[in-house]
Amino acid sequence: MPKIKTHSGAKKRFSLTKNGKVKRAHANKSHILNKKTTKRKRNLRKTTMADVTNVAQLKRLIPYK
Repeated sequence: MPKIKTHSGAKKRFSLTKNGKVKRAHANKSHILNKKTTKRKRNLRKTTMADVTNVAQLKRLIPYK
């Protein structure tokens, strides 16, 4: 059986934890930062887990991670 191609965009944005959860970064941290509070920007730096409804699709995009 042939190998499955990894989605290039997904492999840069998502990674798997040891328990199989999908780790992701927050959005809205790249520009227009003046109006955002320091607290909000600080919290956007942290990573978070992808929602349960998206996990199955994301794992198909990054099969070998």
